[in-house]
Parts: sequence; C-alpha cells; structure tokens
Amino acid sequence: MLRTLYGKLSLALLGLIFLVSAFYVGLTVFTTRVYLQEVSQSLNAGLAANVVQDTVLMADHKIDEAAFKKAFDRLMHINPGVELYLLDGQGAILAFSTPTGTVARQQVALEPLHAFLDGARDYPILGEDPRDRERRKVFSVAPIVNAGALEGYLYVVLGGEAQDAVARALQGSFILRLAAGIAVASALLTLAAGLFSFNFLTRRLRRLAAAMESFKQSGFRKSVTPLAPRLRADGDEIDKLAVTFAQMSSLMTDQIQQLEDVDSARRELLANVSHDLRTPLASMQGYLETLLIKDGRLSAEERQEYLELAVKHSRRMGRLIHELFELATLEHPNSSLQVEQFSIAELVQDVSQKFQLAAEQKQLRLEVEAAGSTPFVVGDIGLIERTLDNLIENAIKFTPAGGTIRLAIEPGDGVVTARISDTGCGIAAADLPRIFDRFFRSKPNDAEAPEGTGLGLAIAKRTLQLHGSPIEVESTQGIGTTFTFQLSTAQ
Repeated sequence: MLRTLYGKLSLALLGLIFLVSAFYVGLTVFTTRVYLQEVSQSLNAGLAANVVQDTVLMADHKIDEAAFKKAFDRLMHINPGVELYLLDGQGAILAFSTPTGTVARQQVALEPLHAFLDGARDYPILGEDPRDRERRKVFSVAPIVNAGALEGYLYVVLGGEAQDAVARALQGSFILRLAAGIAVASALLTLAAGLFSFNFLTRRLRRLAAAMESFKQSGFRKSVTPLAPRLRADGDEIDKLAVTFAQMSSLMTDQIQQLEDVDSARRELLANVSHDLRTPLASMQGYLETLLIKDGRLSAEERQEYLELAVKHSRRMGRLIHELFELATLEHPNSSLQVEQFSIAELVQDVSQKFQLAAEQKQLRLEVEAAGSTPFVVGDIGLIERTLDNLIENAIKFTPAGGTIRLAIEPGDGVVTARISDTGCGIAAADLPRIFDRFFRSKPNDAEAPEGTGLGLAIAKRTLQLHGSPIEVESTQGIGTTFTFQLSTAQ
C-alpha cells in the first residue's frame, strides 16, 4: 500500500496534518497567554499610580515600612496575584512584598518601565520578574515623586506566583483540551477529505498504470486505447499523459508489426534470392561441366548450344543481381532523385521504338497516344524510363500474338497521367494485391509463370513512390491489364 502513489500521498498528508495540528496547539497556547497578559495589563495599568497617589511610600529616600505594608494588604484584598516592589531611581530593589529569599534579582531594568510611563499602549509590555532571572511579566509602574524630586518607583508585578499557578492549571486543563480537541477534529476531517481527494485524483493514474502493465504483458503488441472517452489532448496533465501513451503504444505496436513484417520479408527475400540465383547458377555450371567432360565427344553444334545456354543463364543471373541492387538502392533511406523537367510524350515515343522490334516478333501492335501539346513533367527521367521499360516488357510477356499494347498520355490539372494497357491474359483477382511484391510472379490460367525475376513491378512501384505518385492496376482475366500513374507538370 505504501509503495503506491496513493499510499505515499496519504502518508505525506498524515505527516503534514500532524505538524499543522502541533503548530496549531502551540499557537493557541501562546496566543491565549499573550491575550491574558494584554487583558491583565490593560485592566491594571493605573494600579501602581493609584497606590502612589493615595499613600506616601517614600520620603527623603527613606521607605515608610508601615505605609508599604498597608498598601500591600489593601492590594491583596483587591487582587491577590500582585507583587509589590519599591525601586530606587536606578531600578535597584529596596523593598518587596514577597517572602524573604524568594527574590533572585537585585535590580530591575528600567527600559520597559520608561516605555510604560511614556504612554505606550502596545500591550503587553513585559518587565523583568525579580523572582526569576529569565522570566518576564506584565506589570504596572508609577514614579514616586516628592517636592519635584524622583524618589523611586512602585513596581507592581501583575502576574505573581499565585497567578502563574492558576494560569498553568487553566492552560493544562481547558485551553489545552480545547486546542487538542479542535486539532484532532480538524485533522480527522482534513485526513478524510484528503484521502477521498487523493483517491479521486489518482484514479486515472491507477487506470493508466494498469493499462501500461497490460501493454507490457502483451509483449508491446496490443495497443492501448484512450482510458476514458472524455480524455482530451488539451486536458490536464493526466489526460495528456494518457493520450500520449495511447498514441505511443499504437505507434510502438505498428512499428513492432512493421519490424516483424520486414524480418519476414527479409527471410523470404533471402530464400527467393537463393532460389533464383541457384537455378541459373546450377544450370550454367551443369552446361560448363558438360563441356569440360565431353569436350572431345561433342559436335560443334552441341558445343555452341551448351555455350549459348550457359550464357543465357549467366545473363539471367546478372540481370537478377542488377535488379536487386537497383531495388536496394531505391529503398535506401538516403536515395535521391535527379529531378529535371522533360517531355514525357517524347520519352514514351522513344521507349515504344525501343520495344517495337520485340512486339513485331511476337506479332503485337504497339500503339502510342500522346498529344504534341502535352506539358513537360518534373521527375527523374532515367527512373521513369526504367519504369516504362518494366511495364511494357511485362505487357509484351503476357500478351498473346495478335494483341495490342497501348501507351496513352493524358494531360490534366497540374498532372500528366500515363496509362500502359494490354489485351493480354490478365491477372487473377487473388494475385492483384501481391503483384508489386518482390519475386512474385503471377501464373496466368494456372500455367507456369513466364521467365523473369519478379522484381520489375517492385522497382516500378518504389520509383513512383519516390515521385510521390501511387501506381494503380486494373485487370480482368482474358481481357487485359492497365497500369496507371501520374507525374506533376512543370511550373
């Protein structure tokens, strides 16, 4: 319990309440004592002056013992708690009303007395207690003057020993009990309110901690949705923390899934590369070994055939390696484009002429539809040419004799659309989502897939991604396929 935030806050609140309560009790006792001193001094401020006015206590610097005792007896009937002291002009104690041996001082400081006589009303004014060298008490004082000469002072200590005993008894009973009772009641109410408030305020934090633990237990694969429908990104700190954690968990889940997908794709890529390289390498190695073993028994035609087959597989392996390197270059995070303005209409014409002979050999019509007023586009002309090569090469490969391949360029609002369509065998609906995957080769009509590396469309898609353009495909089996992409026009 104490290891939780709620427990720590509760413990801190309990300690704080204890300190405040102790301070409150101490402050109550202190203020009560000061208040009693202020009241006592205010009520008895003229006591010493009245005694001096009614009684001659000193004459020619001599004490009238009988008059002093009479004054003391009279005051004792009025206020039994007072103590009387006769002081000379320098504050030395000449006579006192307390028992002999109880006076610890021989002299009293005159500064508080002068402050009192000067009319200061900032009560309580504390003077030195002759019975104790450390203690200070409220008092009343009056000068004793005869024939204009200062004889001394009548110093009346209002809080005598008897009053101190009564005050201590009262403070030990009523005041302390009252202060302690108020402190305990306030502490309990404050503690209850604090515990309820802490429980309410930490409720969302507990839910967030539980969600984070659940996210951890799931192996960071199950994202956390916002913990309450009313959470807002512009709310308080807990709301912001919960929303941020939900976004972070979603991002981490996606990234982990992407890493797993990349790892799976990497393993698949290695398997495919190994397979695609092994096949031509094994074939080429077989033909070359045949030539070495049967060199003297092969005719010139057979030797030529074996060499041509070895060269064919060597070229296939070289093309695969080249396309792998090209795709890796395009997928590198630091890959960049050699951007320039060029005429896509002229580029399409040039590419079509490049494949015209291959199309005629397969008895295909290669048509181009491009207006001369087609605006220039912005892009990497080399990569766009490579993309067109791959798309046209695929179209020739999958279109039977007598078919048509059409390259169309259509200007639009800020873009130029390129369409490469054919009347070939089409792509099965189940294969359409995978045709841009590496090494994937569609098998038309369940026949064996045509020879190829399976990287051409992946290279085309990555090239157009770098140009900020998606590549779209529409295909119907037995009717044909159309690839479409767009390039931005030059400003």
